[in-house]
Amino acid sequence: MAHGLKTGLAVAATLLLAAAGALAEPHGGGGRPEMHPPEPHPGPSGYQRVGEPQGWNARPATIDRGVYQHNYQAARAYHIGVYHGPAGWQGHHWGYGMVLPRAYWTSQFILADYWLFALEVPPIGCEWVRVGPDAILVNTANGEVLQTEYGVFA
Repeated sequence: MAHGLKTGLAVAATLLLAAAGALAEPHGGGGRPEMHPPEPHPGPSGYQRVGEPQGWNARPATIDRGVYQHNYQAARAYHIGVYHGPAGWQGHHWGYGMVLPRAYWTSQFILADYWLFALEVPPIGCEWVRVGPDAILVNTANGEVLQTEYGVFA
């Protein structure tokens, strides 16, 4: 009886190994395709990717208030996603000369790629931020709004 049990176990083990081997090797379209290693993507074809324009980060060292103190209506609106303002703050219509609370110019609202939205190069110590549909140039030392572009974001 012990001999029959050993033979049965041996047959079961052999069948199990055979089944495992059949699963590991694809056959006749029923198995999974073989994985190929990744290859470098050649990039887009038929158009050029948008790149930073020359001088996009050559920030002026000083702030010429006469140049910046404007509230403009944007010539074009961009669709870049839903805006979620800082928690606990109400919407407000901002204009140059006002002080934008720090909650509005944290890193999540900064427009580091301002040139994509036809915004001017900000001076050193200033950043463009998104506040609702508007782009606001803010002095990061004191929160002063230097310029506003209304309706940049739809």
